[in-house]
Amino acid sequence: MFHIVLYQPEIPGNTGNAIRLAANTGARLHLVHPLGFSMDSTRLKRAGLDYHELAHVHEHRDLESCLEALGTARIWVFSSHAERRYTEAGFAEGDALLFGPETRGLPAESRDAFPPEHRLRIPMVPGNRSVNLSNSIAIALFEAWRQQGFAGGE
Repeated sequence: MFHIVLYQPEIPGNTGNAIRLAANTGARLHLVHPLGFSMDSTRLKRAGLDYHELAHVHEHRDLESCLEALGTARIWVFSSHAERRYTEAGFAEGDALLFGPETRGLPAESRDAFPPEHRLRIPMVPGNRSVNLSNSIAIALFEAWRQQGFAGGE
């Protein structure tokens, strides 16, 4: 089981997609406040369809309390500012994948608090800003799960 951590997500549709992804992969979703929407948002529910009941979603008042709740989980930070590709990481059961908000990414001071070898990027065409958040989560989570032989999947 992996953890998906969304730091101050802003777009309800992306979080709804993350809920659906978490439900379908067995991952735990952690939302770090403040959120850019209400958890009863129609757009959030539409994107998550009926998967809300199947997903394990945890809300945290700030990043510190989220990290405390994750305990000894290894944290992998996803950022367009990272040097290392996500395919170079050796993911393990219980790891946490941390993503920043859609419009600004994880603040530098938070990102830089993690060792460089735990900061990962998703390759893209030069000059582009970023890959959509829910797509980034899917790319990273499925690579992590693939490395574990899709344990628990069919």
